[in-house]
Amino acid sequence: MLIKKHTKQLKKQEVITDNKVNVAITETKPSVSVPNEASVLRKEKVTVISGDDALKTYGIVCGSFTLKVNADALKSYLLSEGYSKATVVFNTEIVMYRVIADSYNDKESAVYARNTFKTKYPYRNDFQDAWILEKL
Repeated sequence: MLIKKHTKQLKKQEVITDNKVNVAITETKPSVSVPNEASVLRKEKVTVISGDDALKTYGIVCGSFTLKVNADALKSYLLSEGYSKATVVFNTEIVMYRVIADSYNDKESAVYARNTFKTKYPYRNDFQDAWILEKL
């Protein structure tokens, strides 16, 4: 009798373990959209306010401000993140401070670096709008 009872318990366990549910687990990674070429590059005449005086032709703009104090704060953040060439420039025509993370001699390198920059900070919405400034 004890054997029959034990056999019934085993059968119940088998039934329970046979009711498996397959669940697909997917991992969602943040994506970075690549804008069209027109929104990537803007030509502006700018003056270096603080930072790298040897600003190259193409710069990655990651912030634009009407107040210099805000531009300086973002520049300080970039320096703390390892962007040693972070620079604040000023556009007198539109009275706007631009914060440049880094600059390059050719457009292709700047576009690649801009895309890498955006990928490095997927949860910073402000950095997802980074664009390339061509210095006039």
